Parts: sequence; structure tokens; C-alpha cells
Amino acid sequence: MESPTTPSAGGHGSGATAAAGGQGGGWFGRDPKGAHGPQRPGQPETGQSPPESARTAEHRRAPGPAGPAERQPAPPPSATELLRRTMAEIEPIADRVTSYFYALLFLRHPGLRDLFPAAMDTQRDRLFKALLTAATHADDPVTLTTYLTQLGRGHRKYGTLPQHYPAVGEALIGALARHAPGTWGPRTEAAWVGAYTTISQIMIDAANEDELRAPAWWQAEVVAHVMPTKDVAVVTVRPDGPYPFLAGQYTALETPWWPRVWRHYSFASAPRSDGLLSFHVKAVPAGWVSNALVHRARTGDVIRLGPPAGSMTVDHTSDNGLLCLGGGTGIAPIKALVEDVARHGRRRSVDVFYGARRNQGLYDIDTMLRLQQSHPWLSVRPVVDDGPVGLLAGGIPQAVREFGPWHTYDAYLSGPPGMIRSSVDTLVGIGIPTHRIRHDSIEELVGATT
Repeated sequence: MESPTTPSAGGHGSGATAAAGGQGGGWFGRDPKGAHGPQRPGQPETGQSPPESARTAEHRRAPGPAGPAERQPAPPPSATELLRRTMAEIEPIADRVTSYFYALLFLRHPGLRDLFPAAMDTQRDRLFKALLTAATHADDPVTLTTYLTQLGRGHRKYGTLPQHYPAVGEALIGALARHAPGTWGPRTEAAWVGAYTTISQIMIDAANEDELRAPAWWQAEVVAHVMPTKDVAVVTVRPDGPYPFLAGQYTALETPWWPRVWRHYSFASAPRSDGLLSFHVKAVPAGWVSNALVHRARTGDVIRLGPPAGSMTVDHTSDNGLLCLGGGTGIAPIKALVEDVARHGRRRSVDVFYGARRNQGLYDIDTMLRLQQSHPWLSVRPVVDDGPVGLLAGGIPQAVREFGPWHTYDAYLSGPPGMIRSSVDTLVGIGIPTHRIRHDSIEELVGATT
């Protein structure tokens, strides 16, 4: 199971509204107070009403002389606020809570262990973080529903079934109840039950709908394997059936050498007439999937593809220019976006900054320069951290500041997490609003580096 992404707003949020309201009941089929789980501390929650005896005594007090207006009691915290208070309490001990969550899940439901990879070093954090992040976005139903719909479809490749969701919810509540004694209580539990009920139902509905029109995964044969550098491979595959996707999206790959271990890679081209798909993969230290794809995969090998995902796609109804920042193998989806603009035949300015630490890291610069020669609306600027004469130096954020202005551009970012963070800060600082900055989520980018 995988971690959340943060897509651009889209879709509709009718189902997520319930999470913001904190409705209880959930998967237990009864009031959450009767749920089985670790015993909860008896501390009252902030915003709870005083005991009945205290209220009665208050009413019996004789009225005193007139005085300043009595202070109105603070309204009880919303369900979303209760969720965030729990998150704040467990953040310092997140590793301990995550370990307890999986221990409960596999102890009570040992059959679910087979849905996860043998080694849980990377996977361990992803499901739990996904649940927590989704729950704390309960007050943003549009983004939440868009993300959960995508997540529900993607989880089909793991073999996730509707009957698995109650077990995960039970372990989630058990872990939070045990490790958040300062904020836990009946109202907080009801908020989490309501949030998880909404989360799981949106994901189940999305998976059921997707099952009617697409497989859970595709088999794909490696038809080309080219290594432009000693640690980068361009892997081209032929899926066993139609595979619809959009330029700028990504998918999850599983190799035969590491079953149930999936990693995300962007498509390196716009959809092709021959149906082939290409990916740029950099082998990283201790990266199971990346090293397998770079150093072990050969023509004729068969891998598996998950469904396409991601919202870093071109809005062809807009006349805005495109400011594209690609670092390392992050140039793959940028190249796909350029091809997509070219195929739509509209002369929109596209400025590409292609960055790497050293000159040798610009392994696909010849391809990008050929595209620049073919399209007068395209500008490609190579950037290196320590560049020789003739190349921009100092990193992509600094290079972007030297050009522009960019106020009429939409920005597209792909590359290492550090580059994404610094580039977003730079773009916001020079006046590009956040809703016009698109990139894959940091969590997915970290997952792709293994």
C-alpha cells in the first residue's frame, strides 16, 4: 500500500464532507465507545461539557450582584481540530506508533501480511502516513476525494479488497488510542472513526468503479534497455494491453526480483502510436527496484505496471507559458510535456531548465536540444551546480531568478525532493501563485528513490 499524493484540486467532494463532520459508527457497526481496543485514559478532552453534577451545582447558585458579562464558554473543537491534535501528539513518536500499528494489524489479521513486501523498511511508513495525512485533510473535500479516488484505484494492484479495510481501521484506532493519551477520548475517537469511514468508502467505491474498466495491473515486456550513463537506464516496455495515460503522469513498477515492492516512475514521453512506454531510472544505493531495473533488467524480461496517476499535466485550454524545471531523471516527464505541447500544435512558450550536479548528469541534453531546434517556441537551458564556462551554474532556483519574468507561466517541477522544495520556494517568492505550480508529492518522490 502506498503513501499519499497531493494532486491539484479536481473531482467532487460529496463523500468527504462526512469526515469533516466527524460522524461516528464507522466500521465497527456500532457506537465507537463499544469498540474493542486498548483501554483509553480517562482524561477529559478540551471542549468537553462538565459532568452533570457540576452543571447542576452551577444552576443552584444564588444570583449575585450585577457584574461584568460572564465569559462565554469556548465552542467545542471541530472534528478536524481533534484529528490534528492527535497528529501533533504522536508526531514526536511516529516511529513507535507506526510499529505498533503494524504489530496490531498482523497479530489480529495475520493473513494481511502477504499483501506487504517481505522487507518492510520502506513500506512500513507509507500506509500509516497515508491514513494520517488523508484524515487531516478532511476539511478539504475536493482535494481529499481526488487523492483518495486515485489511491483506491492504485491499491487494486496490491490485492486490496473491501473486507481488508475494517482490519486496517481497527489497527489505526488501536495505535492512536494507545499512544495519544493526552488528546484521546470519546469525541476524538468518533472523529477518527468518522474520518476513516469516509476514507475507506471513497477508496472502495473508486476501486469498484475502476474494476469495471481497467485491470489491477498490466504485464509489460522490456523491449529496449539503454544506459546513457553507468547508473541511469532508459527502459522501454510494451504493455500487454491498452494503457491510457497523459503526459506528465507516472505509474508504479514492480520487478520479478522484488515481489510486492512497487516504486513510482514518470513516463518519459507523451503517449506513442506504437503503445510503448519509456522510463528513466537512476540506480541509487540500496535501491531495490532502481538497481534491478538498471543493472539486472534485460530485453525480454517482464515487469508489472500499476495504473497511471498524477496531475502534473498540461491544461491545453490555457494560453499561459510553461516553465519546466527538471533535475536529473526528472527530465523524463518534462520531455513528455514538451512533446504533448508540440502535438497539440499551439505555439505556447515553453522554457525548460534542465539541472544536474555535474555536467555528466545531463544525460539527455542532446534530445532536449534537438527538440529545441525543431520548435522555435521551446527554450532549453542546462544548469549544473558547479558548471563549466558556458553553462548556468548554482542550481535551478538561482538560474530561474536570472531569467523571466514568469508571471504569465504555469510551472512544472520534477526531480529530487530537495530541488522541488527549493524551487517551489523560489517560484512563490518571485510571484507565481501556488495553484499554478505543479509537481509530484514529496512523499512519492522519496519513495521513488529506492
